[in-house]
Amino acid sequence: MRRKDLAVSDPAELDDIILSCDCFRLAFADGTKPYIVPLSFGYQREDGAPVFYFHSAKEGRKVELSRKLAHAGFELDTNRAINENEKPCDFSVRYQSIIGEGTLTEITDTDEKIRGLNLIMDHYSGRANWEFPLHVLDKTVLFRLNVSEISGKKHS
Repeated sequence: MRRKDLAVSDPAELDDIILSCDCFRLAFADGTKPYIVPLSFGYQREDGAPVFYFHSAKEGRKVELSRKLAHAGFELDTNRAINENEKPCDFSVRYQSIIGEGTLTEITDTDEKIRGLNLIMDHYSGRANWEFPLHVLDKTVLFRLNVSEISGKKHS
């Protein structure tokens, strides 16, 4: 990171930024073509390591790339606002952001699938005790991203 003065490295502060985000962007390098998709997500730390969950229908480019490449980058950002100024080159943007990469795993175990889906629901609803009918679980694909690299940044 070029601007070390903007770096966020404290795990608790990284978690606070992540949990305040409402969109998780997953990025793939598909040969010479990039592919980025915005997603709903669930998040937790397991043994101190960040883990994200996201769901999908059973078909589509995201699912194909997740299965084929099993490695992806990600980005989240929040608290964006413009710092206006009289001079155009002195405008700036306030923000908090997270970037990283990790390994993708498709979750097939029903209990873990329910836990992951409840993490997603908890993130958006504040409630983590949802029940998912079997027909919904059967048509839903759940992926887990185990983070291997993560960094945060904030600009005031």
